[in-house]
Amino acid sequence: MSDPGLVLCSRRVVTPEGVRAASVHLSNDTILRIAGWNDRAPGATVVDYENFVIMPGLVDTHVHVNEPGRTEWEGFATATRAAAAGGVTTILDMPLNCIPPTTTAAALGAKRAALDGQAVVDVAFIGGVVPGNLDNLAELAGAGVRAFKCFLSPSGVDEFPAVSENDLRAAFPVLARLGLPLMVHAEDPARLRPPPPGGSRRYATYLASRPPGAEREAIALLVRLMDECPTPVHVVHLSSAQSLDTIRSARARGLPLSVETCPHYLTFAAEDIPDGATEFKCAPPIRGRLERDGLWDALIRGEIDLVASDHSSCPPALKNSDGDFFAAWGGIASLQLSLSAVWTGARARGMAPERLAGWMSSSPARLAGLAGRKGRLAAGYDADIVVWDPDASFSVDASRLEHRHAVTPYAGRELFGVVRATYVSGKKVSEDI
Repeated sequence: MSDPGLVLCSRRVVTPEGVRAASVHLSNDTILRIAGWNDRAPGATVVDYENFVIMPGLVDTHVHVNEPGRTEWEGFATATRAAAAGGVTTILDMPLNCIPPTTTAAALGAKRAALDGQAVVDVAFIGGVVPGNLDNLAELAGAGVRAFKCFLSPSGVDEFPAVSENDLRAAFPVLARLGLPLMVHAEDPARLRPPPPGGSRRYATYLASRPPGAEREAIALLVRLMDECPTPVHVVHLSSAQSLDTIRSARARGLPLSVETCPHYLTFAAEDIPDGATEFKCAPPIRGRLERDGLWDALIRGEIDLVASDHSSCPPALKNSDGDFFAAWGGIASLQLSLSAVWTGARARGMAPERLAGWMSSSPARLAGLAGRKGRLAAGYDADIVVWDPDASFSVDASRLEHRHAVTPYAGRELFGVVRATYVSGKKVSEDI
């Protein structure tokens, strides 16, 4: 006898054709079909979510899990629980902060061994490009990494050094043959300013040490290299709208350049960050209101392809560091809050909830090479689904977040968009009704 399956209904189902009242029919781990709201399969379990939004689960292509090696910072169990609570059904794990870094196939094997039995959402992996590992890239691709990552400026950990222009010039032809995107932390180290003696608790001092020009020059370098050897490049965590002219020009010439920004660049503004508040530290830094508004304009126009969290948790002692922005670890813990943070800003700008499906589901799935399986509610796709209430709000209680440490700049902030249920492969992995 065939499995009667599960049917999820709502007046607001986000389908590739638009938002409509519909029923989503699941069979085992797959979406069987999208049908009319009153369509009920005989014997199926039916869950009517009324006016909640049913949307494809989020795909977060920028998550630092850190296991193995720095599991006390963040691990697969805690990170994937946070993802599920936030409606994220697939994460891509970055290749650094773990020990060993994911720069060889053997290190990727260690990652998979550490993951075994821990994850409540799907996990895919990104390989690293570092000086001297050119011969490892094809092996990593063959072992299943979905993309590669490099830094143009110091990464913050000695095991993952930055690449030079010469390193990239050698790597681009290899990456072009492999056909996987290169994700780049784009800051020109020559444009970064050294910390003052003794550091500083002033946010303005830290902000000035990583000017927008560093990002702009690094992106210009990438475009020059792409002109020489077109290979897919993805600029991660764009913090400044000042680089958009360079990005537009490259795309107009047909170069395969994509770009993301992050919830924290869309939410916070430098003018509002208190001195000593190192929970806001990240690199590139959170910039001023005008930059934030410019990023929103570009995202709405489609010039920024997607939003990813760049989730990076660490022990509180490393983050607090007596309020010294130069000594504190740079990273924002936001995996569980990404949907709500982005929706809060989008809602204030008159956007419809379904815009998030493009920015946080289908576009990142495309970047990760998962577009045939994830990121859409359509027959044959993985039954990865988030159900959320765009009209409800909540105040962020850091102690209730699922990631490893209760440190986040969102603490106490009111956000709209409450995740009510998350399904991965047709199984409910989180619920808040």
